[in-house]
Amino acid sequence: AEAEKLRGEIPETNSETKLKKLTKRLKLIEAFLESGNKPEWMVLTVLPVLPPELRPLVPLEGGRFATSDLNDLYRRVINRNNRLKRLLDLNAPDIIVRNEKRMLQESVDALLDNGRRGRAITGSNKRPLKSLADMIKGKQGRFRQNLLGKRVDYSGRSVIVVGPTLKLHQCGLPKKMALELFKPFIFSKLERRGLATTIKAAKKLVEREGGEVWDILEEVIREHPVMLNRAPTLHRLGIQAFEPVLIEGKAIQLHPLVCAAFNADFDGDQMAVHVPLSLEAQLEARALMMSTNNILSPANGDPIIVPSQDVVLGLYYMTREAVNAKGEGMMFADTREARRAYESGEASIHARVKVRVCEVSYDENGEKVETVSVKDTTVGRALLFDILPDGLPFELINRPM
Repeated sequence: AEAEKLRGEIPETNSETKLKKLTKRLKLIEAFLESGNKPEWMVLTVLPVLPPELRPLVPLEGGRFATSDLNDLYRRVINRNNRLKRLLDLNAPDIIVRNEKRMLQESVDALLDNGRRGRAITGSNKRPLKSLADMIKGKQGRFRQNLLGKRVDYSGRSVIVVGPTLKLHQCGLPKKMALELFKPFIFSKLERRGLATTIKAAKKLVEREGGEVWDILEEVIREHPVMLNRAPTLHRLGIQAFEPVLIEGKAIQLHPLVCAAFNADFDGDQMAVHVPLSLEAQLEARALMMSTNNILSPANGDPIIVPSQDVVLGLYYMTREAVNAKGEGMMFADTREARRAYESGEASIHARVKVRVCEVSYDENGEKVETVSVKDTTVGRALLFDILPDGLPFELINRPM
């Protein structure tokens, strides 16, 4: 009937705002009719109450109580509801009943979502009370705080710094951090060695940080990988396993080549450390998650461990030539002699020199073939060739890189 009435009103109206209003209303009524929903279903007749364990009343010293905000909000609803009931029984004037109904509606709104409609209801300390919606939404809400991520044991976090001396599969773990992370393993080792008879005694030993504790820690971490994670973990290479190396200080050392995978840089980034406990977890970390097993990007198959920044700069600096540098024109019997000359300050790293180089190659039978020749090169390139694997030709690095 209401829809028919509106359909009749629409052609007669001249005002554009009224036309908009009527069209909107007609759309809403048609939607109700088509979906089979009834408007009275939108009105709450029963209000669910949260179990008491989830809105506790905690006794404090001095006979006072600390209560959850929800208790205050529920109390308001109950008080106003009872008052409305009493007013209706007394046949109170219409204006008073209407005011009480409005207040009841406001208290129910505040319970469900405080501050959504009108001014937020505040507590004794002028702070808005935390409603049901506030407990669920936001960063501190139930989903993001407790369900999507939790705090876990055997984990730590610290700032990362570059570890240029590390191997690709290693990370530098601060001693104090490692001592805390591997405590249970240290306790069991101390008991097995007879250095402590109870957990309490083992704890005391660890707190004293004696020499034997550090020795045992070295043993414990020797074959025990740890996992490093940098948030946000956007692809699977955001968590990788490394062998820890004990270091002084409080920062975690990270190999420069794995930075691209973690999207890490050293301007104050933090990373989390996790210890795999069971043998299966350790095995899995070693076999699948080790940084040496994750050289290619899972997105496109391209190498993700590629030299960048300092490494590229260092290679360029080592392989460049300088005219009239100290030691130019010197001749060396081998790369070791070139190293000695550089270390003693006789020759600059950029000096053009002649060096006798022993190149190793392999024939079709896989036999090693050594070729000795004198090369026009620089001291830096000779030093670089020293650390190259067998089978790579000298010409590969005999140019500015």
